[in-house]
Amino acid sequence: MAFELPKLTYAYNALEPHIDARTMEIHHSKHHQAYVTNLNNAITGTDAEKLSIEEICATISKYPAPVRNNGGGHFNHSFFWNIMAPNGGGEPSGDVATAINSAFGSFAEFKTQFATAAATRFGSGWAWLLKKDGKLVVSSTPNQDNPLMDIADVKGTPILGVDVWEHAYYLNYQNRRPDYVAAFWNVINWNEVAKHLKEAK
Repeated sequence: MAFELPKLTYAYNALEPHIDARTMEIHHSKHHQAYVTNLNNAITGTDAEKLSIEEICATISKYPAPVRNNGGGHFNHSFFWNIMAPNGGGEPSGDVATAINSAFGSFAEFKTQFATAAATRFGSGWAWLLKKDGKLVVSSTPNQDNPLMDIADVKGTPILGVDVWEHAYYLNYQNRRPDYVAAFWNVINWNEVAKHLKEAK
């Protein structure tokens, strides 16, 4: 089965004013579609055709760069769309709040560490909240790598992630990556984050 571009559960303009419609449209229909197309081309005729994207990521070191780059791009973006939602944001509650407070001391301290990871990731990449050895930690990855990959500096299960490639924000925020990351807090779908946390157990 070839991989497919997932449909969004909301309209391209649904995250405005935090993330603009034009950025969402290009990001989803052009950038993500390219990762899907190139991934399918890269795995044609290989054993990876029978694997899930998570399984491919877990053994990414055995695949060539096109699989790593485009497989990561497909997983990361599929994950990213779902952890955002219209009328999102605010502070988490329940198990997510408890886990964040336990790991970081407070939601405010977590926000600071996450924003710093996003702002200081050199060039293109992602910032992550992930579960590692039963605890939440913040990390970042270059390019389209993610914490599921066996080559990641910090391995674990992604709970939350933000895309800090320039194509994710440049039309609206230009070079102001920290402003984009600050806006991202307003669209986080904490229900989806809670689901990832539960599944990571």
